[in-house]
Amino acid sequence: MTTSRRPARVTAARTLLVDLPVETPRTDASQSFLKQETVLVELETDDGASGLGYSYTIGTGGTAVVALLKDYLLPQLLGQDPDQVEACWRRLYDATRATAVGAITSLALAAVDTALWDRRCRVLGQPLATAAGGAKSRIPLYNTEIGWLHLTVDELVAGAEKAVAAGDRGVKIKVGKASPAEDAERLRAVREAIGPHRDLMVDANQAFTLAEAVRRAPALEEVGVLWFEEPLRAEDVLGHEQLARATSVPVAVGESMYSVGQFAQYLARGAAGFVQPDVARVGGITPWLKVAHAAEAHGVEVAPHFLMELHVGLCGAVTNSRYLEYIPQLRTVTTTELTVDDGYAVVPTTPGLGIDWDRDALDRMRVR
Repeated sequence: MTTSRRPARVTAARTLLVDLPVETPRTDASQSFLKQETVLVELETDDGASGLGYSYTIGTGGTAVVALLKDYLLPQLLGQDPDQVEACWRRLYDATRATAVGAITSLALAAVDTALWDRRCRVLGQPLATAAGGAKSRIPLYNTEIGWLHLTVDELVAGAEKAVAAGDRGVKIKVGKASPAEDAERLRAVREAIGPHRDLMVDANQAFTLAEAVRRAPALEEVGVLWFEEPLRAEDVLGHEQLARATSVPVAVGESMYSVGQFAQYLARGAAGFVQPDVARVGGITPWLKVAHAAEAHGVEVAPHFLMELHVGLCGAVTNSRYLEYIPQLRTVTTTELTVDDGYAVVPTTPGLGIDWDRDALDRMRVR
């Protein structure tokens, strides 16, 4: 005779805001990275388990995310079964119908969802990569830190050479200088520095019109660019579709998209050669996995945006992960770092999200 286990219940949920300074100056064609407003959610359940999740902004809106969590979402979570992660996500999403789809809502949902997944993995005694699928043990890295728009050609070359010497499989350069010739000069210099066998990516951060992106595409083809990231405004699906047909360079999109449905439009129209979902911006691990699986069904690879400490586990969960973006940002509030071996990120094997938080540092840097 077997007895059914009583479902666990969420008994407490709290949020805090931690401001992290950028580890290096970061500029692109649209903005500067001011700071990382890190929104954390910690939940406890009546079986003694707990989970800690997070999301972020790059300088504005963090307090709005916290307010949405405190005033609306966390009260909805109390008393729910934390093992029913999908049901919890849907309950909270439905409770914010008037503000979804939107950045603030998705960022808030992500903080809760990653906390639920952290608890789930710890209860199962599994790392995120295994609990979410279990596909890979390491992921190739590409380096964005060496390619910011304010850097000189000499600085780009020095950074690219350093990245190659460290074993990085690829590098990404920001584009969007006023002169196409200046962008082209920078890309040629980096290609020469890294040689023909390393991948070179470019990122316009939504700076171009369709006509300008088409005009600049031949220079990208000349240096063998792997992808042309965010060439147009994220909402311009048709424009990206037209650009994808006009160039042999694959278009990459995703960091500025906040729902599974937005990705579905790009995939259905063949407007993306790579997708780059950001687990915080798309609303958490639950929708991130849906994007990755939908992309696989369309023969498209995934190379998530930012959050390498969390995305390494998700890349390890799915078969169509191509790259992990190297931008360290949590070193001031964690006790361990991402493990790198010959240009590959090693997927964590400890139970949970794979992030070892420094609780004292979080408390010191908390926005009171």
